[in-house]
Amino acid sequence: MKATIRLISGLLLCCAVPVAAHHTFIAQYDPDQPVTMTGVVTRVEWTNPHARFYIDVTDENGALTNWNLELASPNVLRRYGWTGKSLQPGDRVTVDGTLARDGSKMANALSITLPDGRKIFAREAAPVLE
Repeated sequence: MKATIRLISGLLLCCAVPVAAHHTFIAQYDPDQPVTMTGVVTRVEWTNPHARFYIDVTDENGALTNWNLELASPNVLRRYGWTGKSLQPGDRVTVDGTLARDGSKMANALSITLPDGRKIFAREAAPVLE
């Protein structure tokens, strides 16, 4: 009987799947701290639960900082008209967003102005981009 219980317990532990916590916007970002930054896209990640992209931003003193910018999920972005080519490494973009509460170099991107002047949105419908 004890062996059966151990076997079942062991199988249950092996089948357990860790669940990552998903925090609300207000817990991670401060809507009272809007930010606008311009930089060059270094990486784009189309992953769940949120797509992300990173940009190198040069401040007024010439220091270069890589920022982590969170978007909606890839599925939501596709519904808004985004494609895998909407943002590419090397693109110089301007991002309007909301700073992270923890003071890290992270923000939630609300809109992105592309090199050609078009603006794409992360939270409302945008035109389809080719």
